[in-house]
Amino acid sequence: MTPSKLSVAIATFNEEANIERCLGSLENLANEIVIADGHSSDKTVEIAKKYKAKVIETTNKPMFHINKNLAIDNCKNDWILLLDADEIVSEDLANEIKSVISHPQVKNAYWINRSNWFLGGYLKKGGAYPDSVIRLFRNGKARLPELSVHEQLKVDGELGHLTSDILHLADPNFTRYLQRSNRYTSQTATEIEKKDPGTSVFTFLNYAFVIPIFLFVKIYIRHRGYRDGFRGFVWALFSSFHHFYAYIKYWEKKTKVAEKYQ
Repeated sequence: MTPSKLSVAIATFNEEANIERCLGSLENLANEIVIADGHSSDKTVEIAKKYKAKVIETTNKPMFHINKNLAIDNCKNDWILLLDADEIVSEDLANEIKSVISHPQVKNAYWINRSNWFLGGYLKKGGAYPDSVIRLFRNGKARLPELSVHEQLKVDGELGHLTSDILHLADPNFTRYLQRSNRYTSQTATEIEKKDPGTSVFTFLNYAFVIPIFLFVKIYIRHRGYRDGFRGFVWALFSSFHHFYAYIKYWEKKTKVAEKYQ
């Protein structure tokens, strides 16, 4: 029987700080690397080609999963591993993937845990781990719905779960964390705008106090974020205020619209 081959699909936009680290972790795993690049203005494409990746140059879509699907659609091998540019395949995970895709009783897709780096270490509690994502799948058996930035692949068939981790280095420093948080709260603000809860005192109190307190208790106490020490406390605190920051963006936009027509 011919051994199964693996393609790796990645969508990129100005990822020169991350992409080499990601591609370097694939040297003994990937038979093919396909990158859909959203017209990067830095050295992302140059670095990708150094690793013999097939680069598809396209536009940077507001819904980034469109480009992820583009990369998936251009993969030629039996199996596909979907990665982000700020992720690394650990040696243990690479070995496990090679073993799994060669097994005759293999599933159609697999969940993989992610270890998230934050303030100098990997978070182990607080809901930040295992942070499972569907990333390994048979070609033609999974696709992103392109509805939400946090959506999972929609899979045709049975799923399994690998035991080794993807290493996620999205926040190498706190400045980068705040930059990403700003982007994600803007996306949540758009979702709040669709619901249009209004700007009453009760709505404000809900987003300013009720939701943050509930989330902090959930992350720090229920999910034992305290076991990650100081970084666990900071993670819980800033995560709990995510919807409040998003609501302020919604409130700002709504009141400006109101002022325009006064």
